[in-house]
Amino acid sequence: MSDGIPFDRTSVGSLSTKPGVYLFRDDRGTVLYVGKAKSLRNRVRSYLARGADHSLKTRELVRRVHQVSTLIVGSEAEAFILEANLIKEHKPRFNIQLRDDKRYPYIKVTLAEPFPRVFVTRRVVKDGSRYFGPYTSVWRMRQALEVVKRLYQVRSCRYKLPKEAPSRACLDYHIGRCQAPCVGLQTEEEYGAMIGDLIGVLSGQVGRVQADVEERMREASAAMEFERAGHLRDVLAGLDTIANQQRVQYAEGGSLDIVGLARDGGEATAVTLKIRDGLLIARSAHHMSNVETEGDDALLARFASHTYLSSGAEAVAQLPNSILVATDFEDRELLEEILTGEAGRRVRVSVPKRGAKTRLLELARENARHALGERIRLGVGGGDRTEDMLFDLQERLGLKVVPRLVVCFDVSHTQGSETVASAVLFQNGEPKKSGYRHMKIKGDWGNDDFRSMHEAVFRYFRRLAEGKDPVPDLVVIDGGKGQLSSSKAALDDLEMTDVALVALAKKEELVYMPGRPDPIRIPRSVRSLHFLQRVRDEAHRFAVSYNRKLRSKRTVRSDLSDIPGIGPKRQRALLTRFGSVRGVKEATAEEISRVEGFSPGLAARVLTYLKG
Repeated sequence: MSDGIPFDRTSVGSLSTKPGVYLFRDDRGTVLYVGKAKSLRNRVRSYLARGADHSLKTRELVRRVHQVSTLIVGSEAEAFILEANLIKEHKPRFNIQLRDDKRYPYIKVTLAEPFPRVFVTRRVVKDGSRYFGPYTSVWRMRQALEVVKRLYQVRSCRYKLPKEAPSRACLDYHIGRCQAPCVGLQTEEEYGAMIGDLIGVLSGQVGRVQADVEERMREASAAMEFERAGHLRDVLAGLDTIANQQRVQYAEGGSLDIVGLARDGGEATAVTLKIRDGLLIARSAHHMSNVETEGDDALLARFASHTYLSSGAEAVAQLPNSILVATDFEDRELLEEILTGEAGRRVRVSVPKRGAKTRLLELARENARHALGERIRLGVGGGDRTEDMLFDLQERLGLKVVPRLVVCFDVSHTQGSETVASAVLFQNGEPKKSGYRHMKIKGDWGNDDFRSMHEAVFRYFRRLAEGKDPVPDLVVIDGGKGQLSSSKAALDDLEMTDVALVALAKKEELVYMPGRPDPIRIPRSVRSLHFLQRVRDEAHRFAVSYNRKLRSKRTVRSDLSDIPGIGPKRQRALLTRFGSVRGVKEATAEEISRVEGFSPGLAARVLTYLKG
């Protein structure tokens, strides 16, 4: 690449006439625009031509350009690829801005791990994983993922198996969502075969997977492994459902991508429908801005170069046999030539005019219009659902396990008396009232919340260790560093060191974790923080209500126990009959005397004391 020459007629006249790429820079050296040319001299000089009918954007670009740098290449194809790469690198403001829509999710399979996981993500990184999507229809993605998870019990924890493992299986095992390879209940070979089937399903190869599952089901039946055969039968039924949901009306089968385009002012969206073996397996969306003066042909050219050029060996292997676009563009034949060379087979880039393929193009355009309209209506944000929120919380806190089962503790007392603790349980983001517990603190700790919290956490987890109930994936403490330390000590006393523990402090809403000197600050607008706040507030409410109940009972007992001749048995009898001390006050002596154990004289004494 040249060092850069002044952007004037004299200097530009010395440029090469060979193919290449040019970069326009401002007076600070910032790249404003990247373009390609058959002849660098002719193309760059056209910007300076007198009387040229340039668009408003091009006139503004020319006004800002201070110098131009060039890079000569051997062919138009090389210039096409280089232009795409430099635009991705520099993101010049005067080029069409094209970006993946981060609001739509991918399904990620972590193939680099011995026991891969499958989950939703909005970040695509080169880490050896396999990604499916992005999905413009979030509902469709969730439906596919739910069916897949129901068929294949894939782990969701973050343990680095087999080196790192918990001491016991988590909630997923107990509810049938995982076969617990973490504790040796499933071998790596069995797990790997399951992942192979899962990838086949997500890739649209449902027929092949169905045949494999059917064969394994027959083998299991012949070996009289009826439980396994029954599970495979359910998998087979689920695969039928997926096949019916995925099939599109494209009888010719084959492998093709269909690109649809929609635009609104300076914004545009390109959606790609990916069909493999006649099955619609994914929809991807890319958004473009700064496109007011660009034609559809320019948008398609920019989209195609961004999407299909220099995407890595794995992407090349997944190239379809045909790419359908609605509008011809300048470099379509050149793109076809490059992709054919990279794939080692013919890859067509065509503009169909009639038949079934035009109907597929209309379907792609409809998806693009929907994606663009939804983006404009909702903005770049989007409503995460509970599953996404739990994965986000796992990510932000660095948890090994998705926190599907969460318990939260709080302590409440009245000036050191009636000290109680609460433990509220949330499963899959919702309260599980049957798992709520409250307890009276037995130790005479007074106002010492730290020792009271230690006792509450110790008693709760000691009971879990003795029973068969699953251990929560995350423990939340209502408090700060002191309550956190006391809770950690309680878990350490029980040798339950693999339980994730956090404390949520009020006011600043900071999250503290053991071993981390600085708290974690989750943005106030994020749903995972809202969830922690909800759990914390529910634990506080439950603890305070129990404290008030005990305080009320103490008040009632003190009012009645002051009366000579009224012991605990007669106190209970009065409260059972009249409901409260106030009810006793409002009763007549005759009504009280009808209560078992009360004479007319004792009834009169009760009223004298209460009203005196």
